[in-house]
Amino acid sequence: MSTLSAGILLFLIMDPLGNIPLFLSLLKNVVPERRRLVLIRELLIALVVLFIFLFSGKYLLSALQLKAESVSIAGGIVLFLIGIRMIFPSRDGIFGGDVDAEPFIVPMAIPAVAGPSTMAAVLLLANSSPGRTVDWSIALFLAWLATSVLLVSSTYLYRWLGASVLVALERLMGMLLVALSVQMFLDGVVAYVRLGT
Repeated sequence: MSTLSAGILLFLIMDPLGNIPLFLSLLKNVVPERRRLVLIRELLIALVVLFIFLFSGKYLLSALQLKAESVSIAGGIVLFLIGIRMIFPSRDGIFGGDVDAEPFIVPMAIPAVAGPSTMAAVLLLANSSPGRTVDWSIALFLAWLATSVLLVSSTYLYRWLGASVLVALERLMGMLLVALSVQMFLDGVVAYVRLGT
């Protein structure tokens, strides 16, 4: 997998367009002067968490005695389910009702940006080619940066594009994520079969 395709994969999993309505809903009770500060803080927390998973992923898998092929197959299944949820979203959204207090770590940083599927994808990248940590770091940072730019400008995007366009874009991203998840699953199965022969 190239650095660019890894970055696109991570960007699709982070689902910034799908998170715009959620983030606007969570920030509506925050004082307007603090909204951007809270958003940037949550995005930075998400980035730190994802980099921890990137650099400690091989040790975690080693401690759990998991093979990279298993993570690839499991990651493909999880990403497939996330993609299906993006295409066919539930009425209550991902987290249910609104939060009255100022959000801190949950649910904005984790799991909205640094969710289980993003963590699994980062673990998979770290273990698929351990010698390419710099490439994966660049891919992760670029995906996070693109996500951050979209989420920081979420108010303008929501007004400019409208809810229906954002929903359509999220469903398109869901379709791409489903295709990527099937490829990840098949790659894991092929690698596992080769390992057994």
